[in-house]
Amino acid sequence: MSIGIGLSPAVLDSTDNAVDAAVAIGRQVAAAGLSSLWFGQTFSHDSIVLSAAVGREVPELVVGTSAVPISARHPLLIASQAQTAQAATHGRFVLGLAVGAEAFTEPVFGTAFARPIARLREFLTVVRAVIDTGAVDFHGETVSAVTPMTAAVAGARPVVPVLVAAMGPQALRVTGELADGTLPLLASPGALAEHVVAPLTKAAERAGRPAPRIVALVPGVVTADIESARAAAEKATAFYNGIPSYHRIIELSGAARAADLVVIGPEEAIARRVAEYVEAGATDVVFTQTDLAGAEDQHRTWRLLGELNRAV
Repeated sequence: MSIGIGLSPAVLDSTDNAVDAAVAIGRQVAAAGLSSLWFGQTFSHDSIVLSAAVGREVPELVVGTSAVPISARHPLLIASQAQTAQAATHGRFVLGLAVGAEAFTEPVFGTAFARPIARLREFLTVVRAVIDTGAVDFHGETVSAVTPMTAAVAGARPVVPVLVAAMGPQALRVTGELADGTLPLLASPGALAEHVVAPLTKAAERAGRPAPRIVALVPGVVTADIESARAAAEKATAFYNGIPSYHRIIELSGAARAADLVVIGPEEAIARRVAEYVEAGATDVVFTQTDLAGAEDQHRTWRLLGELNRAV
């Protein structure tokens, strides 16, 4: 088990230089004793490129994306980027993918958000073929990809791990069959064990694949100012309340809204929650939204998580 930090794009978008800021944060995270740093993807900086830059500058860290939406991207290009990041970091990059949100697909890219599970299956088929063999010849219903020359990137070893932000039954089935694990966000430990780990593990076993990696993304912060942090959490997580896949996992977690699943409190409360996620089957615990209560409490959170990580 390892513990890491996830950064929302907004954290870097407010700086003078997103790449310089990410590298600086990476150094701070590594110094705190954490194992990994994960970058979200919106419409500003590219999270795969950013991962490559940070991973090359901070060799103590595993870096990854959490996660790149596939709805308006082509798998050949993603596979090329991912392999390049793997070569840049000398094997410390993890590719996290997501189906994406309908609200940010057709209105933004002019691409229909149609048959997302079929697209996920075909997208993973292409990415898997390219990163495993350096070539693909695939003609599907939502994706076609042919490599007229090699698509392998020199130095991209070991093979890039591919995770999917999958939480629904169909997405978990495809992920278990074709990917290396999942990146669930806003799933309580109980919901994680019953509705993510169990079905994903079953799908992987049926496909003859190894036990999947479960990277639990957990929003939370160590703070004494619980009221202010809770108000900030309401604002920061409101977006997820309107997305069907998140709404489902929030309900399965016994919560009314996303903010109810943000872990806020003293060191003991956060340490207890980390232990609960590990008990539920998480192979990695990645804390997000650690800036909810300001810089001082953010670093307090990182120090605690680093201590827990070193104790593993």
